[in-house]
Amino acid sequence: MSDPNSIAPAEGKLGILTPGMGAVSTTFVAGVLAARKGYATPFGSLTQMAHIRLGKRTEGRNPMIKELVPLAGLDDLEFGGWDPYSDDAYTSAMKAGVLDPRHVEGIGDELRQIKPMRAVFSHEWVKNLDNVDHVKDETSYMTLAENLMEDIDRFRSEKQLDRLAMVWCGSTEAYRDLSDSHRDLDAFETGLKANDPAISPSQIYAYAALQMGVPFANGAPNLTVDVPALVQLAKERGVPIAGKDFKTGQTLMKTMVAPGLKARMLGINGWFSTNILGNRDGEVLDDPESFKSKEVSKLGVLDQILEPSVYPDLYGDIYHKVRINYYPPRGDDKEGWDNIDIFGWLGYKMQIKIDFLCKDSILAAPIVLDLALFMDLAARAGKSGIQEWLSFYFKSPQHAEGLYPENDLFIQLTKLKNNLRDMVGEEAITHLGTEYYEDE
Repeated sequence: MSDPNSIAPAEGKLGILTPGMGAVSTTFVAGVLAARKGYATPFGSLTQMAHIRLGKRTEGRNPMIKELVPLAGLDDLEFGGWDPYSDDAYTSAMKAGVLDPRHVEGIGDELRQIKPMRAVFSHEWVKNLDNVDHVKDETSYMTLAENLMEDIDRFRSEKQLDRLAMVWCGSTEAYRDLSDSHRDLDAFETGLKANDPAISPSQIYAYAALQMGVPFANGAPNLTVDVPALVQLAKERGVPIAGKDFKTGQTLMKTMVAPGLKARMLGINGWFSTNILGNRDGEVLDDPESFKSKEVSKLGVLDQILEPSVYPDLYGDIYHKVRINYYPPRGDDKEGWDNIDIFGWLGYKMQIKIDFLCKDSILAAPIVLDLALFMDLAARAGKSGIQEWLSFYFKSPQHAEGLYPENDLFIQLTKLKNNLRDMVGEEAITHLGTEYYEDE
């Protein structure tokens, strides 16, 4: 059990940097600004709205999470980031079309003051973004990393910040396997100096952040910090990392429904999933290489939850298909259809149909907030390296070598809350419950 006195207090200002200042990032920032002015309620955020039980049910201790652990307050947050387009946060939010203009009228001036820094960007990694106008000129990867470090240092100084956290809100990069440059830190730094094409822009951001002691969470399915070299750097620098791919939309539904079917030992013959969306994310995913990164992230969820090798009669022959279709008229209003062919007693077949009409950025925005606050908490608690306890927020949770990722949403939530309990010296809750029925 951790010593609660070992967590440094959340004093001063916390800067939140987002590589990518499109729909997700601007929706997040606008929501925080509106919430701290009393215009809105931060629905969807555990750090702002969730309670956590402590001790026995009979004790009646159920504080809010933000009362249990020392988190940065909304009033103490400052925002910045990078984007390959030069639009300020207000213009970007209006173009994204997630928020109704009347919802941002009272914070428009503040959003206009948030201007992106020039981005590290490559069409080799994100093919479908055209007419970018706000990209760094340097060609050396190491120089780009050093330039990002200068950006971080300047932002810290200008905003008079005490701490920083970085959350990747940029586009999905093309799928790539691990390369020799990823095997350890020396090889990675050699690759940076040699402009190794296997090193992605997101990894340059992550390297810069970790070198500057800034916790890094990855909201896309890119490898980014999920490589041995950057895990090594995070441990050496004593910095928390987490990823990957925000759990929103269809995968959120899967991690709710699949555990329930498995709990009842109901079999599954097939699970067909298709999506339509029309925002920048949809445009990027229209490229097969970027879609491959997303597909790998989404497909692995069911396999781990259902454990077909353990339950071959139930899930050993499941057909799982995922499709994403770019459909511009929908904008950020994603629609996800799931057809689930299941079977039960005596093998009789049944079906489940799910039609989830959601706003992707509305679901992602509170995740950005929670990750930034929890990563900052982890840093102040002396935690470094992979923060698996934050798996709750990711489609493809990063985990230690030799382990499998836990994708069951309810196990993930238990893991998250028990880690918070442990940080402040409270007992983990097992839900065993026998103590209520044992004779005194």
